[in-house]
Amino acid sequence: MGVLTTQEALREAQQEGLDLVLISEGANPPIAKILDYNKFLYEERKKTSAIKAKSKKSELKEFVFGPTIGEADINTRIERSKGFILDGNRVKITVKLKGRENEHPSIGFEKVTKFTQGLADTAKVDAEPRLNGNLITVIYSKK
Repeated sequence: MGVLTTQEALREAQQEGLDLVLISEGANPPIAKILDYNKFLYEERKKTSAIKAKSKKSELKEFVFGPTIGEADINTRIERSKGFILDGNRVKITVKLKGRENEHPSIGFEKVTKFTQGLADTAKVDAEPRLNGNLITVIYSKK
């Protein structure tokens, strides 16, 4: 429509049954549009929600097992962990010690070491293995 005075722009908007929305106040002259304000707000909300849906937050995936876990089971969990890490998630490994297993935490640390070696090419250790009560925990993230 070109450059109009404020009164002319308001008159045009009223004739069309729409709203006069100020888009850029700092420009010289200020930029305004004649549009349906509710529809404008609806479309802006849709844009922001679409952006939020596309952005992926990093999640923490956890595997819990005991120190007596078998070799094949560890390898399965290593492969699943690689998939999670390549998707951008972090992986937490928890080895739960029960009963007399608490007297030999070194067996649990061996399982953690085996896990770390299996993930060496795709992940780095965020938090070093540590024993908290009867749990040995380690967190891995993408290299």
